[in-house]
Amino acid sequence: MIERTIQVNPAFEVSSAAKLVQTASVFKSHISLVAEEKTANAKSIMGIFSLELHGGGTIKIIADGEDAQAAVSEIEKIFVSGRQANG
Repeated sequence: MIERTIQVNPAFEVSSAAKLVQTASVFKSHISLVAEEKTANAKSIMGIFSLELHGGGTIKIIADGEDAQAAVSEIEKIFVSGRQANG
């Protein structure tokens, strides 16, 4: 299991949720996001919205599975850049 707590870039927008779900869905690992004591499946758009994420806050990314390290790295890119991982 890989866990990483990061500060979300102030430019992060909730509109990035679709890209976040798309990215998470590529991986076999189970990926959870924890923000302010709420936990959501990173592969669920409704779960992401339920976290009420705001730029400047912190989030914990937890991944468990064979590609957990790669999953955490790619998800982190979305939060740190505040936009799509590859754009």
